[in-house]
Amino acid sequence: MADIARRAGVSKVAVSYALNDQPGVSEATRASIKAIAEELGWRPNSAARALTGGRAQAVGLTVRRPARTLGVEPFFMEFISGVETVLAERSYALMLQMVADQGQEIEVCRRWWGERRVDGVFLMDLQAGDGRVAAVEEIGLPAVAIGPPDVSGALPAVWSDDGGSVHEIVRYLAALGHRRIARVAGPVGLAHTAVRDAALAEACREAGIPEAAVVHTDYTGDQGARAARALLIGPRRPTAIVFDNDIMAVAALSVAQELNLSIPADLSVVAWDESPLTQVVRPMLSAVSRDIAAYGARSAEALLALIDGEEVADIREGYAHFVPRGSTAPPPPGDGTGSRRALR
Repeated sequence: MADIARRAGVSKVAVSYALNDQPGVSEATRASIKAIAEELGWRPNSAARALTGGRAQAVGLTVRRPARTLGVEPFFMEFISGVETVLAERSYALMLQMVADQGQEIEVCRRWWGERRVDGVFLMDLQAGDGRVAAVEEIGLPAVAIGPPDVSGALPAVWSDDGGSVHEIVRYLAALGHRRIARVAGPVGLAHTAVRDAALAEACREAGIPEAAVVHTDYTGDQGARAARALLIGPRRPTAIVFDNDIMAVAALSVAQELNLSIPADLSVVAWDESPLTQVVRPMLSAVSRDIAAYGARSAEALLALIDGEEVADIREGYAHFVPRGSTAPPPPGDGTGSRRALR
């Protein structure tokens, strides 16, 4: 600032006013100061601005899942890409940190806010009675909850109607003739898992078919394969399995091949959240499809509006629509346990 002041022939106070767009200098002086600053390559120090009550120009996201999840599950990368399109327009950065449990996640949020390293945070993978909601409200940290509004407290929620998606899947499979449907789900504690669990039971009742078997996992391919194997060698083998993410659905294709089952002649497979992965395997996987990048962008817009002091209401993103492809077909004749054709 001293260098700029000398070049412009003004005081450092005038430079501060000009660079921070505050009154106190003429427009001509402001323009001259900014031109010199640009010439000298000056950039604002975000840490210093935060310490003096300014903004950090960053928002935070903590992820409480295995680190390898980010590398293999397209959902997070697509969500973050949508967030980044909005943040980039406002010159905001995204701070991302993996955590082991909710206690660590709360501690990270407290540290970020105490050090003024972020102006707000996204809360993902909400749980019933989620401790993070009360924690960020207590310290006044602006936050947007990505999940059902019934567990977001006073925080604005950006959510998708997962129950509607489940009903559409079950109606389609029931129309094909399936009566034994199973689901390989995510962690039991997550709020959106509970929504899907309840919707699946209700949808089966409405379709007049037996209640679906549900196996909860950690979303990894290993656990998805293990769950699929247990279901397919069990006494009441399902004729259709719905997987809560694409990684587990793809892993199940190998399990079906192990057991000499043909997809979809012997077993129909549905993946949650269409991705490039669901379209490069053979057969292409039937999946529920939504614009995840747009979901991330809406979440970022809501958080920045909250940081700006605006009132932000819950935002409903509709629901993911079912897209049938080559992995779903009518069940095999009879009870579905006799046909064991090899994968084509």
